[in-house]
Amino acid sequence: MSQDKPVVFVVDDDRSVRESLESLIHSAGWCPKVFECALAFFSLPRPSVPNCLILDVNLPDISGLDLQSLVSVERMDTPIVFVTAFGDVAMTVKAMKAGAVEFLMKPFHTEVLLAAVEEALERSRTALEFDLEVRALQDRHESLSCREQQVMALVVSGLLNKQVGFELGISEITVKAHRGRVMHKMEAKSLPDLVNMAARLGPAH
Repeated sequence: MSQDKPVVFVVDDDRSVRESLESLIHSAGWCPKVFECALAFFSLPRPSVPNCLILDVNLPDISGLDLQSLVSVERMDTPIVFVTAFGDVAMTVKAMKAGAVEFLMKPFHTEVLLAAVEEALERSRTALEFDLEVRALQDRHESLSCREQQVMALVVSGLLNKQVGFELGISEITVKAHRGRVMHKMEAKSLPDLVNMAARLGPAH
């Protein structure tokens, strides 16, 4: 799936629904990928383009809500739009609380579904961009020497150069030199910028 078009997955065991949605998605300018069960959807590689999933609740293998739980862990950049003929308030609340973009009852209005897919694809685009930025940050962090990583961790924790030197058993001048290289390699414009980068990298860094 190397095409630039956003991908809209459909998982629904009703063939007529799959065919009508496939046609609708194609006419909207997106790339449709339709499946009749959850496992078939999961067997496909994760796309590198904005994508979303139009999902039925009742499926032949696992329920749509169970699939939503898996997707939220494995494919966080794949927002879900539910469409079902057998929904209730409790089910709708559970799906929405778990992050669904929309929960539509069949038959649904085409415009409403298309608007929900637009929102889902925008969420996916944002998630993918964030993921790319974090990966770039990780690459820059990995380019730091072990000592530079130590200095960065202590600096972003709020310690002054003198305190960092005391912690590591090195001079303040040496700390300044390491700190300068950290700022350069991480492409940080300021200390708050570096602190923000560290926060995005997470506690492991």
